[in-house]
Amino acid sequence: MLSAITGEIQSVTDDRVTLAVGPMTLDVLVPAADVPMLEAARGAARTFHTVLYMEGESAGSNLTPRLIGFAHEPDKRFFEKFVTVKGIGPRKALKAMVISAGEIAAAIEGKDARALQKLPAVGKRLAETIVAELSGKLAAFATADVPSTPSTPKRGAVEEDAIAALMALGERRSEAERLLDAVRDQADTVDGLVRAMLAKR
Repeated sequence: MLSAITGEIQSVTDDRVTLAVGPMTLDVLVPAADVPMLEAARGAARTFHTVLYMEGESAGSNLTPRLIGFAHEPDKRFFEKFVTVKGIGPRKALKAMVISAGEIAAAIEGKDARALQKLPAVGKRLAETIVAELSGKLAAFATADVPSTPSTPKRGAVEEDAIAALMALGERRSEAERLLDAVRDQADTVDGLVRAMLAKR
């Protein structure tokens, strides 16, 4: 089984990266939340924890292998549980993951169907199904992050985007803010800050 793969990120689009692995170039589907960080890491080597599935009509013979990659192994394990819900296939799950797996898991554990409805392709009925089938099973994935308090210094849009990119990788907000504070004088763009933060951790 192909459980992980390491290669150089060649390009990044809305739902995938092109990864150079030795003499091969692979398309790897990725969660929406990981895209900003991966965009900043273009040209760098990266390890993806992978899931291989066959896409196509189950009754037909035209099945296409698709490789899905996750920056962190816990995200892969969350995804494997997420797609067990009736009505959620691999593509829909990746599209829905516009926030971290930990935040989605926290909403499910909190039985917050309304929060789940804010995810792409998740309507009221599907949100309720997700809660019914998975609540009580995802505590290990749920994050404990809380929003910044009013005493937290106000940050600009660039800094908030850099923090969001680190959180998309599963980093807690408090740790992402610590990394930002350590490198904020080194760059003034999102990509620059993210690169510096990744190098610092």
